[in-house]
Amino acid sequence: MSTFLTNQLDFIFFFYGMAFILLAATCWVAARGQDDSQAWAVLGAFALLHGIGEWLDLTALIVGDSAAFAIARTALTALSFMLLMEFARLEAMRLGFKPPGRWIYLLLALSIASVGFAQGVAAAGIVARYAIGFVAAVGASLVLAWQASLYPRGAKGFALCACAGFALYAIAAGAIVPVGSIWPSTIINQHAFQAVTGMPIQLARGLLACWISLSIWAIWGERHASDVASPRYTTYVRQQFVWTLLAMSTILVSGWMLTEHLGVVYRENVQKETRTDIDLLAGRLAGDTATIEAMVKALAGSPSVVALLAGGDQQKNAPGLSVLDLDAEAAGAKRGYILDRSGTVIAVANRRETLSGAAAYGSAPLFPNSMTSVPKYWFALDPQNGARDYYASQPIRAVDGSIVGSAVLIKSLENFELDLRQFDRPYFLVDPDGVVMMSNHPDTLNRALWPSRDASRMVAQRPATVTDHPMMEHTIVDATWTNVDGELNYVRRRFANHTDWSLVILNPSREIFASRFLGIVITLLVAIMALLYLLGRGRRIHDDLQLDRRLKLQELARDLGIQATTDPLTGLHNRLKLGPSLVGEIQRAERYNTALSLVLFDIDHFKKINDTHGHVVGDQVLVQLSRFVPGLIRTMDLLARWGGEEFLILLPGSDGPMALQVAEKLREAIGNLAFDAVGSITCSFGVTQFAAGETAAQFIARADGALYRAKADGRNRTKLAAHSGLGTRSLASVA
Repeated sequence: MSTFLTNQLDFIFFFYGMAFILLAATCWVAARGQDDSQAWAVLGAFALLHGIGEWLDLTALIVGDSAAFAIARTALTALSFMLLMEFARLEAMRLGFKPPGRWIYLLLALSIASVGFAQGVAAAGIVARYAIGFVAAVGASLVLAWQASLYPRGAKGFALCACAGFALYAIAAGAIVPVGSIWPSTIINQHAFQAVTGMPIQLARGLLACWISLSIWAIWGERHASDVASPRYTTYVRQQFVWTLLAMSTILVSGWMLTEHLGVVYRENVQKETRTDIDLLAGRLAGDTATIEAMVKALAGSPSVVALLAGGDQQKNAPGLSVLDLDAEAAGAKRGYILDRSGTVIAVANRRETLSGAAAYGSAPLFPNSMTSVPKYWFALDPQNGARDYYASQPIRAVDGSIVGSAVLIKSLENFELDLRQFDRPYFLVDPDGVVMMSNHPDTLNRALWPSRDASRMVAQRPATVTDHPMMEHTIVDATWTNVDGELNYVRRRFANHTDWSLVILNPSREIFASRFLGIVITLLVAIMALLYLLGRGRRIHDDLQLDRRLKLQELARDLGIQATTDPLTGLHNRLKLGPSLVGEIQRAERYNTALSLVLFDIDHFKKINDTHGHVVGDQVLVQLSRFVPGLIRTMDLLARWGGEEFLILLPGSDGPMALQVAEKLREAIGNLAFDAVGSITCSFGVTQFAAGETAAQFIARADGALYRAKADGRNRTKLAAHSGLGTRSLASVA
């Protein structure tokens, strides 16, 4: 399980960073319109920088790290922790405490820089986590716990959750640090945590980051719902939190599965390709050495060679020497030897070396495996020039089957090495102790691939320049994924040509990270789309709620306006409505020099109707009259109840005589109308035309004067008031 989770560090870094970037967005949204907006904005800045820092760690994991990149990431992490400390400091000040001033950050920065200069970037990162990260996270936890009592009831529980999250994060990010020389990092560190729990500390930090982000989001949602004060919106906010939690969990789990699937597919392809490549490599080596293996067998079985070992003069030895020369040449061997049973060289192919020189070079120590009853094959270094050679040995038997010597052919691997220098993946030919003797990466020659199980055992002629530090932590038996000089590789090993030497091939895993990165990008895009949808839906519901409220207020205002300008009995406009309309028509008449007239009328002897039939009947008469008159005037004319039994008609575009005709028409029609309970009634009318320069009050007063004269002259009459200057006089009367 631990190995599996370690292989998932790329996705763990991704979701760790995404959780904090989500926290940044939530904090900045929560900061708007709040009393503590500055503190929440600073917390958002911490979350953003910390999330970016985790994604930079992901970049280092995928692309590779460097000293400058490590310094930049350490500085960014320290800066993010300072912002978290500033959030705690601002909130503590708002709560009435007196924390240190901002000068503390300069002191901390200088301390971390000094440690980095003296002990390196890793030590500086550890000190930053101890001195800033731990203290800042604890401070944030304390201020959130203190604030929990100030939040609405729904937000209080989430504030305590965020408090607990920061407290645990203080331990995970500020106390559990990389292995270092600074106490207590020598004891309490990431390796110890993984050994105890079976999971990387980055996964624990990522889960805590997700916990904190969702808690802060829930706090903002509850506070926002409390401000909106709508049960519907409060319910939605809580449902949105649940749906967001489910959606993000589903997306992250699915994305993790997709990323792992892409990684598995690539791993399988890598393993298949590597198996094919090492088969090809082994086949190439076997093909290059098969000839001398066959020829040394033929050489050892030649009767002439057996006779050569029996001794004799030069003439008797000539056939054996000739066979040795021919077989060595046919095999492409660089050297060929015939050794007696004691291991002494008695014949050399093509006699390019003297026997004394060959004996000095190649007695028994050179051929430790040749004096056996079975064929032997091995690799070795040429002590003269350091070249890599392949040795094939075959026992020479007498007629009775006894071993009388051995034949050895040596072939240079120079052509094999030249052919494979263009090989696109690193390959190695290593000795039994794992030391690289041949490779297409010259910088790895004489390096140990893995620790030797017997450090005291040394292969003959091994160079004295062998590097002690192995490239891998463990011996490779067949095939595995392991770190080679700190980089994950797929390593495959195969023993070469019946020897204890090995062919090893590496397939770097950087392409695996690139393949898995595709899954990470897909997960990020889906998560962004889901968040945009959820946030957009929440915003739409909030806007719909606000619009609904505005519409209700507008409808209420419109109803109140109608009620204020409408007579409740008749439904006609009242004086409140007539006033602005009259002023507007007067202004229009003066501006465009058009006629404007006014008719004022009331019911004759209306008090008598009320006294005789009661006020209910009187009200019925008013209602019936108010419904009858609009049918006899234009739609552009304005009819209003002026008060009691009085009515007023405003006639735009009509002069006095025209208005007089309208009034007379109404008088006759009303006189002929039958009213329930009272029979017939009559009305008196006062008519006037607007005179330029007069006010609305003067205009109405002249109509009222005409109405008064109509009543004085016996009622059921129509009077037209003319004007001379601002005075009035009776111009016409109709009875």
